[in-house]
This record gives sequence, C-alpha cells and structure tokens, in this order.
Amino acid sequence: MARSKKSAQALNIDGIGSSSHATRTPSPSSSRTRSPLSPESERPVGPLSLAVSSADRDIVKVNNANATELKNACDDAVKRYLSRPELFKQIHLHTDVRLGLGWLSVFVAAGTALYGYKVDFEKSKPVVSIGLVVYIILTVIQTLYAFFVEGNIIFVGKRKSFSKRIITERIQLSSSTLSPSTKSHSPSPANSPSYQLAVSYVRSTNGGKSLLAKGRTKSSKAFSAFFDEQGTMDQEAFERWVGDLVEQGMDGKLA
Repeated sequence: MARSKKSAQALNIDGIGSSSHATRTPSPSSSRTRSPLSPESERPVGPLSLAVSSADRDIVKVNNANATELKNACDDAVKRYLSRPELFKQIHLHTDVRLGLGWLSVFVAAGTALYGYKVDFEKSKPVVSIGLVVYIILTVIQTLYAFFVEGNIIFVGKRKSFSKRIITERIQLSSSTLSPSTKSHSPSPANSPSYQLAVSYVRSTNGGKSLLAKGRTKSSKAFSAFFDEQGTMDQEAFERWVGDLVEQGMDGKLA
C-alpha cells in the first residue's frame, strides 16, 4: 500500500509539472499580438480626415473661358489645401532658385550698365562684354531650370510625425491642362479642357534609409466639374478629388 501511495504521489507531481509546463507554452495568438506594427498601421493622417470649414474658404471666381485662369485657380487651391498646418510644409526650393537667378541677372545688368555709363566707351567695352555674356548665361540657366527641372511641379511638401519612431513624408504634385477630345465652337462640359494632377509620395524612416511606403497616382477631370457657368469654383468638390488622389498615393498605389 505504501508503494502504491508513493507512486500515485509521483504521478500527481509529474502531472502538475506537465500542466504547468503546458501553461507556459505561448499560444500563436499571443505571439502575434507582440509582433511589431506594420507600416500600414503607422500611416499618418490624410487630407480627407481633416475637413476644411466653409468659413475658411474665400470665393474663387475666374473666367471659365480662359484655360490658363482655370488651371492657375486649381493650382492655388491645391497649395492652400495641402499646405495647412496639420498637413505638409511647402518647400519653395524651385521658386527660390528661379528668384535667385533672376535677381542675380538683374544685378549683373545694372552693374554693367552703371559701369558703362561712368567709364569711357572704349575702356568699358571688355567689362561690358563680360557682363553681357554673364547676363545671357544666367537668363539661359533660369529658363532651362524652369523647363527641365521644375517643369509642371506646383507643390512640394514635407511632413514629420512620430509613431514610436520618426516618420518623414515627402509629396510632390504636378499639374497640366489636357485639351478636349472633341473640338466645338460652342462651350459645353463635353468639350471642356481637363485638369490633370499627378501625385508622387514617399514615406520613410531612419533618415530616409528605411522605406515604408511609396505611391504614384495620376488622374484628370474636366474643369466643368469644378466650375459653374459663372466661373465660380466648387472648392469642396475639388478638395475631395485632390484628397482622394493624395490618399491613394499614401496607401502605396502605383498608377
């Protein structure tokens, strides 16, 4: 009887040890909950989540028969919509470069003219010639930069946010006007030119070393979808369209 009791106690001890060992084994669900967050869960707030109050909008009215005015109004609306404090900080690099080259060429022209005015013509010819060549070079560089580098870019923005790590976003938008597919002398929504917007978006961390998301989207819509017959802009509809296009890029869509 003593031996049977000892064996039973031993079995109970083994059973308790095995059951406690079983409770220590982590379940797959618990291991999943401890896994790090995916890049999608760290997606910052998009423009559609930040509504614009109607009181913050000024009425925009243009000549809807002028495609240039329509495009400029849309470009300005894009800048206002995305450069809000909660969204992206606009980077004015292209504008600063063009202004710098322009002012530099003005100073060169003014200095050359002043030197030629105060010095005799024969003596001033070498300096005036050099000034003229420098002015032409600066003007050509400014033109080439605007055409090849800046191109159709209307907005470049950057935003930094913190979600367990510093996340940096960079966005770039380019716009252009598309001619109507059907030409007619009578203006109508069917032959209205279209506004095309292209979005390029990059989200990274670790100073740009780790890429979290990258998207590139493009879409076009007729100007008549955003302007009525009097040329008044439907800013709410335009902002919804732009916001949806930007958030597609933020989600990593490639078009």
